[in-house]
Amino acid sequence: MDEEVVARKVIGAAIEVHGHLGPGLLESSYSAALARELELRRLPAEREFRLVAEYKGLALDDAYRLDFLVAGRLIVELKCVDHVNAVHRAQLLTDLRWTGFRLGLLLNFNVALMRDGISRVINRKYL
Repeated sequence: MDEEVVARKVIGAAIEVHGHLGPGLLESSYSAALARELELRRLPAEREFRLVAEYKGLALDDAYRLDFLVAGRLIVELKCVDHVNAVHRAQLLTDLRWTGFRLGLLLNFNVALMRDGISRVINRKYL
């Protein structure tokens, strides 16, 4: 499945979760609810996917955990913050570079309207 199709389905799932739960909960609550919504939509997703990085020949096991890896090709990072800032996008971009994936979604659930909490991040390698 193309990552653009996957991204649209994940965004729909996030909007559904936000519509039911609203803003103000802990990130773990949204993570559990999104996992369930993705399951109901039959989108394969791995939660807290371990990412291994390498530094000068040294494997850095468990360097980072992706909130979600969906359909084996889309990284989804969840936040519950007042404002998404540049470091949040930079972290997702780093994940995209490590994995070689093209597209990631940064979803901030601490917003009045979910559409205001959705950011697409593209690996510049693919531009």
